[in-house]
Amino acid sequence: MTQQHKHIISMLVEDEPGVMTRISGLFARRGFNIDTITVGKTQTPKVSKIVITVKGDDRTVEQIEKQVNKLVDVFKTIEMKDDESVTRELCLVKVSLSNEKAKTDIMHYAQVYKAPIVDITPKSAIIQLVGKPQKNDAFLELMKPYGIKDISRTGTTAIQRGGNGEK
Repeated sequence: MTQQHKHIISMLVEDEPGVMTRISGLFARRGFNIDTITVGKTQTPKVSKIVITVKGDDRTVEQIEKQVNKLVDVFKTIEMKDDESVTRELCLVKVSLSNEKAKTDIMHYAQVYKAPIVDITPKSAIIQLVGKPQKNDAFLELMKPYGIKDISRTGTTAIQRGGNGEK
């Protein structure tokens, strides 16, 4: 059995309706569940960047890349390797401020994680985290005992380091 692990695939695509449907359909037909997906415009007019994280073995993900590259709307597809790219995720978490000790603890943890409190009421606080998904996961584990009311995560986005960058 081949080992499955997380892959980050970056694509430059034509910015037009239907592109996302064709790409996600291809993943679905191959039996892949997309873990996260981010999409945004690039510095080039009518070109968007899609970053998808998916779990799978190397051979199957390589096949997916080849199939995606065959789509007319896709200009370039690359796998983002950990040591060759910078990855980040934005996470907003609303936690309960049930008492003064909880408030003090949560504010301390937020400070340690360099995570600003972007909204606060007498009963809850919203904390903004930006970092690797693993860092955000660790912070969320710390918040569980205080009562997480809501979470919103953007999904992973990535860019290649140094001279290896896309366009």
